[in-house]
Amino acid sequence: MTHPLDPINPPETIVVEDHRVSCDGGGGALGHPVVWYEMGEEEFVECKYCDRRFVLKGGAFDPARQQG
Repeated sequence: MTHPLDPINPPETIVVEDHRVSCDGGGGALGHPVVWYEMGEEEFVECKYCDRRFVLKGGAFDPARQQG
């Protein structure tokens, strides 16, 4: 059991080059059914199953763009 004051790890962020993405939660026994998402104009989308965040490369939410 984790301590209630332990920091929570943020969901995984995956940088992609297309507005249409699929997610399977990492596959295997710990994954989930494959789902497809369309970013639209948002430049990011979050998986409803595992909270992974997919961000458009070079977009406003790209971690590389925010660092430099």
